Amino acid sequence: MSEQTKAPLSLETTFCGIRLQSPFILSSGPGNFASEGMIRATEMGCGAVVTKTIRLQRAINPVRHIGKISETTLINAEKWADSDRQLWYEKEIPEAVKAGAVVIGSVGHTLAEAKAIVADVERSGAQMIELVSYTEDTLLPMLDYAKSHVSVPVLCKLSGNWANAAETAAKCIEHGADGIAAIDSIGPVLSIDLENRRPQMFSDDGFGWMSGAAIKPISLRINAQMQLSGRVNKDVYGIGGVMNARDAMEYLMVGCKAVGICSVAILKGLPYVQKMIQELAQLLPQLGFSSLDEAVGAALPNFPKHELVTGLDFAYDSARCSRCERCVRACPYGARTLDFPQMHVDSALCRSCGICADLCARGALKSVILPQTSRDVADAAESTAFYDTVASLNQGGLV
Repeated sequence: MSEQTKAPLSLETTFCGIRLQSPFILSSGPGNFASEGMIRATEMGCGAVVTKTIRLQRAINPVRHIGKISETTLINAEKWADSDRQLWYEKEIPEAVKAGAVVIGSVGHTLAEAKAIVADVERSGAQMIELVSYTEDTLLPMLDYAKSHVSVPVLCKLSGNWANAAETAAKCIEHGADGIAAIDSIGPVLSIDLENRRPQMFSDDGFGWMSGAAIKPISLRINAQMQLSGRVNKDVYGIGGVMNARDAMEYLMVGCKAVGICSVAILKGLPYVQKMIQELAQLLPQLGFSSLDEAVGAALPNFPKHELVTGLDFAYDSARCSRCERCVRACPYGARTLDFPQMHVDSALCRSCGICADLCARGALKSVILPQTSRDVADAAESTAFYDTVASLNQGGLV
């Protein structure tokens, strides 16, 4: 079979033992407001959908509760499901399941609510349950109760606001969680409406919660920490700032079996999920992977054990250069100049930060890590010694 006629790479996967048509999970949010939204997400290719968080009472949201911080980041003051829990049991979940959706029932935020809701969510047909809480102290008792009262897989959703979310994940696994969802939106945060001289959100304090591209590095760090700890040996789906296939690939490579999406479906529309699925199927073989599973955790063996202190060399291809001089302007040290078709770097000024090459949109400028010199080795030892000194002073209460 030629390259042109090869069948697209399958993105089918399993999560907590349940087959998903793709690794993209529409996480709890406005898109899953009712069965219609969950069914549409499934038709667009989502492997699973997470209900709006079901609580004892429906949410009454303030006006203007979702807004734009940037083209890729949102702020919201939205609460939980704004329809009664009985409607979810009797209509929304059963209808979505009947239509073929893999439904994860989101339940929050207290032990009393878990006791009142989880069994009904399971009876309604949800294939998994996701527990949401504001604190670890509440989440673990909710988990203990759910595990003893339902037979479907139970996930715990982590907050990036917690001091050590990876440690909480490990505790959840110890308490029997079947999987982890990480992370929820970050906050509280604030955005100001300049023209009206007031907060953009109409919550009781004007603050909200941030989602989208801005939180991806935080979520990636937490997801990587969970995997690197060796204590989270269950399936994880990563959530936060997945705007395209490359973002999804980052989550897969730090060990996530699936990837949650939410803000992108608002900013670009649910049909955009089809584009992400197609692009991910193309990206996997481009990066040398023959299957989705092969990519999961691929970056974990390459995490450093210590700082690398050395320099950078640069390769410049004038044929690719657009002469935008973005690399020149970006250099804080004034080390780079363009005299097209020649590019010059003053090695006495360059600190080997690497931002110039990262900003080159056309790949005309690339950085290469140089082997360590004896001077680099000595500098690395000096840096380590300083941190050791500060740590010992802290232990002694001297700083």
